[in-house]
Amino acid sequence: QVQLVESGGGLVQAGGSLRLSCTASGRIFSSYAMGWFRQAPGKEREFVARVNGGGGVTSYADFVKGRFTISRDNLKNMVYLQMNSLQPEDTAVYYCAVTIVRGGSFTGDYWGQGTQVTVSS
Repeated sequence: QVQLVESGGGLVQAGGSLRLSCTASGRIFSSYAMGWFRQAPGKEREFVARVNGGGGVTSYADFVKGRFTISRDNLKNMVYLQMNSLQPEDTAVYYCAVTIVRGGSFTGDYWGQGTQVTVSS
């Protein structure tokens, strides 16, 4: 069982930055690939970024490449999402998740409760 708690969301103007954090419980945190997903109002939840257990391999959705950076600190059981050059279309609830591959796509196995990110124009 893994418990995840996100923080760091908020309101920011277009072009601004936010850093999301996710605290994970569990003694074998470093064995899990971790990811960030988001869900905008009226839309399905979508993959944003993933980092492997060791932190050396990352994957990103095309719409965030070059703007967002995922990282992790296995000593602190933390995962981060640095978001730069935010745009109004990035407005969504952002979820941290233990990330697996299902049907050829990244999805979550355990989920946090989410943190709201709102980008004003």
